[in-house]
Amino acid sequence: MSEPAGLDRPPLRRDAELNRRRLLAAGREVFRDRGLAATLDDVARHAGLGVGTAYRHFANKEELVDAVFEDMIDRVEASAREAAADPDAWHGLASSLEKVCELQAHDRGLREVMLGTGKAAQRHALVDRRVKPLVDVLITRAKAQGTLRADVVPLDLPMIQLMVAAITDRTGEPDLWRRYLRLLLDGMRTRPDGNQPLPPAPAFGGRGQGQEGGGVAF
Repeated sequence: MSEPAGLDRPPLRRDAELNRRRLLAAGREVFRDRGLAATLDDVARHAGLGVGTAYRHFANKEELVDAVFEDMIDRVEASAREAAADPDAWHGLASSLEKVCELQAHDRGLREVMLGTGKAAQRHALVDRRVKPLVDVLITRAKAQGTLRADVVPLDLPMIQLMVAAITDRTGEPDLWRRYLRLLLDGMRTRPDGNQPLPPAPAFGGRGQGQEGGGVAF
């Protein structure tokens, strides 16, 4: 007697979910290291899956980028919620901003998403919906505690993130952003912490390694 039709469907659904997770993990790694120039075929090969499997889950690369970006927003939102619960509002604000800047400094794809065009506006809108309310709370609390300048506005934080992201792209130094984030944070404080030393200055004398023409002349 043959087995009833459909008994094998749950394992297939589990396999499909496993494959989707593999594609997402591979997408994070491929876009992180190679940027958005990588293709859906590249991601499928990195995941050890056939191209057809990739296209059954994602109609095109943009759908996969959206899914990877949303996963990243989950982590940023969790970090912002943790920061909003910190009794020391300045510490919560600074540490949350540092975590986001560290994430983008080591993720080429994320920098390209945030600095790019096309669907960038839609992705920024997603950040606004999920993260901005938490950032607003952090800013309000830090001002109330007297540690944040009264004239800082919520838009200042994403602008700082964009500036810091440009440092990594311009110099090729993955940790140099820490120095300039510290300078920016000190500029936001009502009482800058002069006792905390800056991270190391550029070893290349202000000129980007591998960049024709070097650094910007003032």
